[in-house]
Amino acid sequence: MTLIERTFRERIVLVGVVIPPLRPDDVEESLDELALLVDTAGADVVGRVLQRRDRPDPATYVGKGKAQELHELSLEVDSDTVVFDDELSPAQQRNLEKILGRTAIDRTDVILDIFAQNARTQEGKAQVELALLRHRLPRLRGRGKQLSQQAGAMGAGAARAPIGSRGPGETQLEIDRRRLLRRVTKLEADLKQLTLTRRTQRKSRARSRHRTVSLVGYTNAGKSTLLNRLTDAGVLVEDRLFATLDPRTRRLDLPGGESVVLSDTVGFIRKLPHQLVEAFRSTLEVVGESDLLVHVVDSAAPDPQAEIDAVRAVLAEIGAQDVPELLAYNKADITTEAKRLAGRQPGSVYLSALSGEGIEGLLETVGDRLRALDRVIELLVPFDRGDVVAAVHREGEVITEAHEATGTRLRARLDDAGANRFAQFEVS
Repeated sequence: MTLIERTFRERIVLVGVVIPPLRPDDVEESLDELALLVDTAGADVVGRVLQRRDRPDPATYVGKGKAQELHELSLEVDSDTVVFDDELSPAQQRNLEKILGRTAIDRTDVILDIFAQNARTQEGKAQVELALLRHRLPRLRGRGKQLSQQAGAMGAGAARAPIGSRGPGETQLEIDRRRLLRRVTKLEADLKQLTLTRRTQRKSRARSRHRTVSLVGYTNAGKSTLLNRLTDAGVLVEDRLFATLDPRTRRLDLPGGESVVLSDTVGFIRKLPHQLVEAFRSTLEVVGESDLLVHVVDSAAPDPQAEIDAVRAVLAEIGAQDVPELLAYNKADITTEAKRLAGRQPGSVYLSALSGEGIEGLLETVGDRLRALDRVIELLVPFDRGDVVAAVHREGEVITEAHEATGTRLRARLDDAGANRFAQFEVS
């Protein structure tokens, strides 16, 4: 089926399927979010269908009868595309398009489409293109007709291309399959090189002995606003999903005098496509290597706990589930839920990244949590090694200091590197 380049907003019908143990309310909420994704991608929702099934239909996901109903509804509302909230197999997608007479895509296509629009850096564009190709290559079989020319769709033309078609500029994807596979191989090699460069940069920062803190959270939770508030980073902030794809790293001074490296990350979402997690794995490595995660939560969201669970699921997928986490309930300027939720979760904080309320409390808590990760050791330093005493003061927090007959006894909180450096002076 030919995807026609349009100069107007596409008309979209949404489809959600209630399959146990999901409840209708769960699927309705997911469809609400899908509607926001479609709007962010640049299209309008003109219809919405909810179906109950015991299990997905192998051929069409919704069953042939429901697919025919969707065809009739699409004619009635003059829709261009039908978007399914759950991922479709290549065969289901092809079968549906035959029955519907129009494009059938899923939530993954919409998210990939948004990422294609928002990627700005060389690395971001390569990551998105790789995810797009990994998703689309299995779907080429059986598409004998040419897809419309998409050259430059990652750039200026992206706003005009239909949802699900943005991405690498390719025509005749079926007969160009081998060329696309070569493109995947090249992108993987390019990203591998960028990964090595990024790791070298992180090792350099690690040698500076600065702790690393990463901002994580659901998309549009306010991470970029918080980064600006904390570091004057000047990051563009937009009230839209996935406005930030490219990671940013800044230095942050804490109230106790310590400096940390603070990184912003791409927002997560329920049903985040596995292809994107894999493609962005090199970018997300910084999360797994952090000393502390500040998990920014949108307190004004319909179900903040569901968003927390979705973020933690992605953290587990990238191997960051064991990194210490500080929940920061944001948007206290527009809802009292932030304070209430923080009160129910010991050790968490509430704040407004926009107004600045609660920022000092956040910084103090970050400092406390990082210091709690350090080891408290006792040192006995000979009097003639005043340089060591000075170095301990520089590199850690001296809790007590006393002069004894054989030297200076210090109790100090040090990170692992510091503790190892002064190990020869450690006493039990």
